[in-house]
Amino acid sequence: LEVAMEAAAELAQRLRAAANERLAGQEPLLLVAAPLLALLAARAVHAAAADVADRGLRTVLITLAMATVKLVPGVSGYIAAEKSKVVEQLQSGSASAKKNLRTELPAVGDPDGVIGELQALKDKDVRWQGKCSGTVYIAGSESEGHFSLINKAYSMFSHTNPLHQDVFKSVAQLEAEVVAMTAALLGSKEKASGGQICGNMTSGGTESILLAVKTSRDYMQSKKGITKPEMIIAESAHSAYDKAAQYFNIKVRRVPVNKEFLADVKGFKRCINGNTIMMVGSAPGFPHGLIDPIEELGELASQYGICLHVDLCLGGFVLPFARKLGYPIPPFDFSVKGVTSISTDVHKYGLAPKGTSTVLYRNHEIRKHQFVAVTEWTGGLYISPTMAGSRPGGLVAGAWAAMMSLGLNGYLESTGKIMEVSKKIQKGIDDISGLFVIGKPDMTVVAFGSDAVDIFEVNDIMSSNGWHLNALQRPNSLHICVTLQHTAIYEEFLKDLEDSVNTVKANPGPISGGMAPIYGAAGKMPDRGTVKELLVEFMDSSC
Repeated sequence: LEVAMEAAAELAQRLRAAANERLAGQEPLLLVAAPLLALLAARAVHAAAADVADRGLRTVLITLAMATVKLVPGVSGYIAAEKSKVVEQLQSGSASAKKNLRTELPAVGDPDGVIGELQALKDKDVRWQGKCSGTVYIAGSESEGHFSLINKAYSMFSHTNPLHQDVFKSVAQLEAEVVAMTAALLGSKEKASGGQICGNMTSGGTESILLAVKTSRDYMQSKKGITKPEMIIAESAHSAYDKAAQYFNIKVRRVPVNKEFLADVKGFKRCINGNTIMMVGSAPGFPHGLIDPIEELGELASQYGICLHVDLCLGGFVLPFARKLGYPIPPFDFSVKGVTSISTDVHKYGLAPKGTSTVLYRNHEIRKHQFVAVTEWTGGLYISPTMAGSRPGGLVAGAWAAMMSLGLNGYLESTGKIMEVSKKIQKGIDDISGLFVIGKPDMTVVAFGSDAVDIFEVNDIMSSNGWHLNALQRPNSLHICVTLQHTAIYEEFLKDLEDSVNTVKANPGPISGGMAPIYGAAGKMPDRGTVKELLVEFMDSSC
């Protein structure tokens, strides 16, 4: 050993002498700068490799090519001008309405004329009764029946604020009961749930999702020390998860759906690493109305010790009752091992007023990471459960009134109606030559495409007849989210849809003022950055 150590020392001295002799003639500054430059180059290569791994080589090359092209004199200005034209067409007249907006308070108030002016503005809205995909989920008009009931409940509590629990104890009780009743629908009474399901009301599905993501991030940081969080979602997952990722600095790993348009469990598994905090499954997904394999995702989450959020914003008040009615509904709630949080909207098929949703957690240990507590504010000690501080107690009361007035029997009845009509619409679309239904819809969303006509041209014809459907991409398609508003006029929808398909077959090509060229171009445009810029410009000019 001693001989070996002496030999190693002698070799080191020789190498040192050789290095000194070789570098003796070099500039000292170069000797210092070279390693730094090498380090910078290595970091640049690493960053480029990571970018390629995240977005794909094709996307990276397209982005670089577009950035290079925009450096050519005149090109950037031309692109900006073309974007302005597209934005103007997307607005479809809303820009002129914006110019007529009132910008100052009236010099003298007019309490007697306010309601009349509101009614005049309301009368200019498009006809939504039965003509919109989703949007309004309650049957009838807003002046009668269930509408009237929840409006009255709202007005009774319109002055209240759950932030002040010591003052408005009634609202605190109403919220607790809405959360508990919702949890009971989603497995809280099942032994497998653990018996600790808890949650809060929020302003809608997006806030529920934002809170679930934020809570999962902080919970996993405390549990595993993860500081560079990542979440795995299917490309069919709601865009609210991208919003959450931007807000909370979380990396999104987006997995293509499988051939059945469901979350690809094997693809999810390949994306799991030491920074993964959560996965997302939808029941059903917004685009195609399909339920992801929640049980398989739950097994994966349990195996790797990560969170699993189930997006039940659309299905939370339908799937439990559809199952009771005998429809083949796969497991989706807290009875599934591995599910750590659920979001579900009361203002959709819970038939509550707009702006009511719930976010639920498997236990209090997880939910505690949702709260924000401040101890050093001069205004006193502060803690808030959700993103908003002040919240409208009237909406809490409206949600409670909706659930109590309907009861289990009311929800069974409404679910039976919309499920039946959904199946009739699905069959009706299948019977229209040139159309096909995407996947096998599990609930009340029916997505359809065409191999014979431009589906966006069909949408333009439908729009001219007063219908408001959702345009989808990858593949180009449309969907209708069936509500109680459609139960009386679904036959009219199918007739108009068949007529629209036949019109496009006979006269292919975009109609004047139609959106088909824009939707079609946006779907095919390889540079998604430009599409994103268009959306931002449109939003900036619209609000």
